Amino acid sequence: MVKGASALTRQTKGDRMFDWLNYTVLAVILLIIIYPLLFVISASVSDPQLVNSGKMWLWPKGITFLGYEKVFQNKEILSGYLNTILYTVLGTSINLFMTILAAFPLSRKDLAGRNIVMALFVFTMFFSGGLIPSYLLVKKLGMLNTMWALIIPNAVSIWNIIIVRTFFQHSIPNEIQEAAAIDGISDFQMLWRIILPLSMPILAVMTLFYSVAHWNSYFNALIYLTDQKLFPLQLVLREILIQNQMDQMAGSSEAMTQQILYAQTIKYAVVIVANLPVLMLYPFLQKYFTKGVMIGAIKG
Repeated sequence: MVKGASALTRQTKGDRMFDWLNYTVLAVILLIIIYPLLFVISASVSDPQLVNSGKMWLWPKGITFLGYEKVFQNKEILSGYLNTILYTVLGTSINLFMTILAAFPLSRKDLAGRNIVMALFVFTMFFSGGLIPSYLLVKKLGMLNTMWALIIPNAVSIWNIIIVRTFFQHSIPNEIQEAAAIDGISDFQMLWRIILPLSMPILAVMTLFYSVAHWNSYFNALIYLTDQKLFPLQLVLREILIQNQMDQMAGSSEAMTQQILYAQTIKYAVVIVANLPVLMLYPFLQKYFTKGVMIGAIKG
């Protein structure tokens, strides 16, 4: 019996070749993904002349932290970081709250007219008023040049509502909800005590989706904000790059060449400064991210 099981589990030559082919393809994909990241990290601390001449292609050469010095010499960097953290934490909290409150009732079969409501939600994914009406609405509501202009208009994502609703419908047994209803539990108690504890994977996915979107957002701040004290990190970094380009145009030809080289180093440093927090966050949510995406997307 054991010999038979061993024969069934023994890999054939074709199986081994298939595995090696998979490993080779995955290794190539890994190199394609990881090389740009390593290059940017190395270039941000390397001599810009060596980077520009192509002598630095993987590991740092002529190590210098000039790019980071230029970035952090700007006093607005700290305030930009604090603003972005505030916008990300507060915005993500509101996003999760609104998404859950919309997805839970839409996942209930006893909600009358839920298909109509869902159709109206989906309609907004394809048709919107456009930038000018949105700006006029934000201005009319008195949110112009306030942090709420970056949070309230993006308080919920219809696509994320669909994902969370699908998770509630197909990953949480309906019998559990029926048993809780028989015991006399209210809908809010059911959501808080039963649904949410069973939905940690999809909540982790939504947290990552929303937080990354808030962290990387700069266009709304560019449109709605004029007070530099409210600028998020991305907009502050954009201002640094623009200022550096203006300095290039104002100098002599020799100084301009040097400024161009420095600008490249500053750009690489800016990329690292802007993305490091997200890169540090993702590994802690990876297992929930993978599980939540698969569960939320298997069934429609």
